[in-house]
Amino acid sequence: MASGTWAVREKLDRADSATRHVLLAAARRVFETKGFALTTVADITREAGVGRATFYVYFAAKEEVFAVLARQVRDQLVRAQELTGLDPDDPWTVAAATTTAYLDAYAENLSFLTVLDHQAIADPAMAELREEIHELPTKRGGRYIRRLAERGLADPAADPETVSIGGGGLVAALAPVLARHPERREQILADLTRMYLRLLGLPPERPADQR
Repeated sequence: MASGTWAVREKLDRADSATRHVLLAAARRVFETKGFALTTVADITREAGVGRATFYVYFAAKEEVFAVLARQVRDQLVRAQELTGLDPDDPWTVAAATTTAYLDAYAENLSFLTVLDHQAIADPAMAELREEIHELPTKRGGRYIRRLAERGLADPAADPETVSIGGGGLVAALAPVLARHPERREQILADLTRMYLRLLGLPPERPADQR
């Protein structure tokens, strides 16, 4: 692509970000409805209500749009594990807050993650994106669990990263349940938090002497 076209794209990314946002939102709806393979640029522009020329100002191809959306999902799942405003030495509070945020984020993105899972089977680039989405939260969780163990604040059932993988697996298993039965959210969250605390080697309720 000519450098002048790239310059126009970069300028409009800054000056007309609302249009880029509309394209991304439209692309996500289409991907989640039709899947990656059947989605075309024409589908995306039709859903967004813009012309094909507008699409190519912002994105080179549908693969680029999908990659941007995947990175957004990755970032949302990583943010769900942030400890802002939480005492990192209080695993009960952290477990309740982070499992709630992570499950909600996973359930919100479940349809997109399902499309990514399917496409990753035959597409190495999509497989790499999928791995990144799952690996970053797992490693972040593993580092936190290791810190707890080193400070004597937890006795994890296995290697910290393995425990983090197990916690992520619980979320992946329960997110579809939550999506089908939102009325069961509080019970699902309570069960998930208790199971995660068990993986950390902690009782499901904070001991009286630590309240």
